[in-house]
Amino acid sequence: MEKKEEDLTELLNSGTLYDPRRNSIVDVQNSYLVKLYEFNATVPTEEGLKRREELLHEMAGSCGEGTYIEPPVYSNWGLKHVFIGSHVYMNFHTTLVDDASIYIGDHTMFGPNVTLVTASHALSPRLREKQAEYNKPIHIGKDVWIGAGAIVLPGLTIGDGAVIGAGSVVTHDVPKNAIVVGNPAHILRYLNEDDEVTYDHGKKIPEELLK
Repeated sequence: MEKKEEDLTELLNSGTLYDPRRNSIVDVQNSYLVKLYEFNATVPTEEGLKRREELLHEMAGSCGEGTYIEPPVYSNWGLKHVFIGSHVYMNFHTTLVDDASIYIGDHTMFGPNVTLVTASHALSPRLREKQAEYNKPIHIGKDVWIGAGAIVLPGLTIGDGAVIGAGSVVTHDVPKNAIVVGNPAHILRYLNEDDEVTYDHGKKIPEELLK
């Protein structure tokens, strides 16, 4: 990464209020969006899926093996600031407002229409007229399940094994193995030993899946 881009990345992750309309920012940002458009236009053929995988690894800040994203996916920086672990799955219409860095751990799953937002704006109408913004990175642990339509706000950390209920709006950090639901999201309960042998309100997990 060139020095100018290193300085820009530092600014974007610093929490400092800045003007995102600066040419030095917009030009770099647009350069990363071209591959995202190509990714979203790929077709589900053998050749198209291969190209989709190649593009994912080219676009993302980093990406582990076995990770798959269903297009379309939306990203302010073409996934450049998204760091994805291995065997991650994101369903249709994932939105990653990656003005700051987003970190996603191994074996994490997203339902459709999940939104992760790192960018925010000042409360002052005068500053909003200038479109001034600041960003806070998001950290998501491994083995996390984020349900359909959930929203994660800037600067939050979601612990390993956590479950975010569909439609939840996450406004605070989520502890490891917590199940959170609602708007704003609150802790419903924590995962326990029963969850290792049952699913869907007490149904037994088939033996072959427990091996």
